[in-house]
This record gives sequence, C-alpha cells and structure tokens, in this order.
Amino acid sequence: MWSWVLHRITGVVLFFFLLVHVLDTGLVRVSPEAYDIVIESYKNPIVGLAEVGLVGAFLFHSLNGLRVVLIDFWEHGTRFHRQMFYGVVGLWVILMVPFTLRHLGFVFGE
Repeated sequence: MWSWVLHRITGVVLFFFLLVHVLDTGLVRVSPEAYDIVIESYKNPIVGLAEVGLVGAFLFHSLNGLRVVLIDFWEHGTRFHRQMFYGVVGLWVILMVPFTLRHLGFVFGE
C-alpha cells in the first residue's frame, strides 16, 4: 500500500514541478530579463534542497513505475511484487546517496 501512496504523491509533485517549469521557461518569450531574474532567484540553498527532493521523487516514481509494469505484464509479477518493491527502495537508496552528497556539495560549496 505504501508504494501506491508514494507513487501518487511523487506523481503530483512531478506534475506541479512540470507546471512551474513550463511557466518559468515560457517567461523567456515574454521578457528575457524577467526570466533571468527568476532563474537567479532559484540559486539558493532552499531550492538546492528542494532539488534533492525533486530528484528523489522522480527516481522513485520512475523505478516504481517500472515495477508496476512488471507486475502487470510479467506472469510472475504479482508473486514477486514485495521483493520488487524492496528492490526499488534499495536501488533508490543506492542512486540517491551519491547524488545527494555530490549535489549538496555544489549547493553549500565544496
């Protein structure tokens, strides 16, 4: 059940990110100066931490989506759904730890 809940939450987070991304990128057509100001405002530690959350949401949503596809289209998918969930969580941790360390090094200065 938690994978279902997390999949929905990460999907909503990614939807709102894409909405903001399209709006702020579209701003370049209206006023390049305003676009530069908005992009410059993103360069702070709070947004840097939010980027870690965004990458985490994207990564979990992607990996869990592949798990859902396997459950739906693999004949043994329902039998191994729990093991696949633990695999998703394990792979998520393995991929997030180095990214987080590297990214926060850039955010807070190396």
